Amino acid sequence: MITLDNQTILQISNIAIEAGTIAMGYYKSDITIDKKDDNSPVTKADLATNDFILKQLKKIDNTIPILSEETLIEWTERKKWITYWLVDPLDGTKEFINKNDEFTVNISLIENNIPVLGIIYAPALSSLYFAKKNYGSFKIISSSILKSLDLAKPIKVLKKNKIRIIGSRSHSNDKFISWTKNNFDSYDLIIKGSSLKFCEIAEGKADIYPRFGPTSEWDIAAGHLILEEAGGYIKDTNDNKILYNTKESLINPEFIAFNFNDLI
Repeated sequence: MITLDNQTILQISNIAIEAGTIAMGYYKSDITIDKKDDNSPVTKADLATNDFILKQLKKIDNTIPILSEETLIEWTERKKWITYWLVDPLDGTKEFINKNDEFTVNISLIENNIPVLGIIYAPALSSLYFAKKNYGSFKIISSSILKSLDLAKPIKVLKKNKIRIIGSRSHSNDKFISWTKNNFDSYDLIIKGSSLKFCEIAEGKADIYPRFGPTSEWDIAAGHLILEEAGGYIKDTNDNKILYNTKESLINPEFIAFNFNDLI
């Protein structure tokens, strides 16, 4: 069983940073785009970062299984899992392709269907976010390998007078627009790509993220924990907790992530 002490968190954070460095090598050149079976885009950067992360996680503990967007495991196998890594090696592939800097590397550890470690690294922004269950959420600005976590600064949700709603840069829809107008008379709209939407709420830069389009479990697990440990919440639209690896489908229910319980 893995021990989530500071040294292990540092080690996994550095895996995310190194994976981000690999992605940046592709980001600075012409990007070749292929299509997956579901017609979503995939690049060489997705595959290279995925290979690197899986190899490094296995070095830490090769007994812990890994589920990744680019390495799927059948339900018959993964339904037996209690502890596993959940990885999105390059979240925001469309943002990566469009070169707007809003893409992330996501690594989370799931135990008993909930995230207990979440790490998000935005390499083009040199921003690392991490959280451990019952330990808090933190941010470090760095574009290179960390020697320690001493520079980590705690982050917390923050409420402002005017509601700040954050939405997806590439996946907005009519339901998102109608929901916001029906629930709030006045608000500021922030548009952001990838799992950075969770980070924006976690560090007090936004209030609420309603998501009515499809997402997969690897898209949100790390951000889920980072938001919760910063004092925020995420629930499905029926007010239920978000759980992981409880069914064959890896698609999440529609959900709302927010900073304070009295917001909605």
